[in-house]
Amino acid sequence: MKSFGQSGRPPRPNHLPEARGEKRPAGSPPPVTRKPAIMQEPVLVLNATFEPINVTAVRRAMVLMIKGVAQAEEVNHTHVHSASRALPVPSVIRLLAYRHIPQQTRALSRKNILLRDRNTCQFCSRILPASELTLDHVVPRSRGGRSSWENLVACCYQCNNSKGDRTPEEAGFALARRPRPFTLHTSRQLMRLIGNKDEKWRKYLFY
Repeated sequence: MKSFGQSGRPPRPNHLPEARGEKRPAGSPPPVTRKPAIMQEPVLVLNATFEPINVTAVRRAMVLMIKGVAQAEEVNHTHVHSASRALPVPSVIRLLAYRHIPQQTRALSRKNILLRDRNTCQFCSRILPASELTLDHVVPRSRGGRSSWENLVACCYQCNNSKGDRTPEEAGFALARRPRPFTLHTSRQLMRLIGNKDEKWRKYLFY
């Protein structure tokens, strides 16, 4: 049997500042008791003008709210709990200061390729978790194929191995869609796709 001392309660974890006799830095947000699944749910981000500009996770959205950078326009019925209060989980947030969004593509990265392709293998059309997807060069690098938006697609490991060092035509594959740069227009298409699952988004997405 575990002994918790005279108080009958387990000791506080010593990795917390309070447990080490330290004060939490002034102005720092209180610790939040997180539910992992909730904290990764998508949140629509609006510019100060109510224009939809991005999709982020609940975790990031709540950080922006705590810092006073954004405010919640729509909330869910779920709450997460800090040491002193219960915080509503946002569904839509709005930046308090206008942010200029340049008309250019996003950075070329694995994350953005998977986002553009909606976590869908572009050869067999299976929707898979990011951990079960890789990137494939449509024209292999050995043939002079570049690492670019137009030559990289999301691909499952099985199709990637089957295709090997060949073009899709040589492997008998067909691309689900032609790969293109990830523009703001592409982002808004994805916002609408995600918004189909959340009615609170729809009035901001110009349906």
